[in-house]
Amino acid sequence: MLERSHIQSTGFRNYGPAGARLGFEVRIRQPNYRGLRLSLIEGVDLTVDGITYPAESSRIRIGGREYSLAEMSQATEARLPVGTFMTVMVPKPGGLEPGVHKVQSGVRLRPPYFPPRFRPAIARDEQFVTIVVA
Repeated sequence: MLERSHIQSTGFRNYGPAGARLGFEVRIRQPNYRGLRLSLIEGVDLTVDGITYPAESSRIRIGGREYSLAEMSQATEARLPVGTFMTVMVPKPGGLEPGVHKVQSGVRLRPPYFPPRFRPAIARDEQFVTIVVA
């Protein structure tokens, strides 16, 4: 079951081989009140312990498939249903140190029924989450 917060405490971890981590990943609950096509997600900006990681440098994993931001903008048939999550993969050699981290997210959405001057709609969240294993 997913937590109420967009930022999920499960799924926050380093990725890559032990001793040579490639980065870290954060699981983000789909923040919209209804499902949406991937092409309507303009990116997920993350800030961890005061360091900002822009969406352009990350990859998104949904249902076992990874997407770059450019690939997501073309994914007009792929959907992210309500009650599901995406995993934001941030490249950071060595990953993050084990322990508690302050994570802030800004999911940029492009609701098709909003006039262009009101887009993107940004769903923001903040959570303290823990990495247990380096």
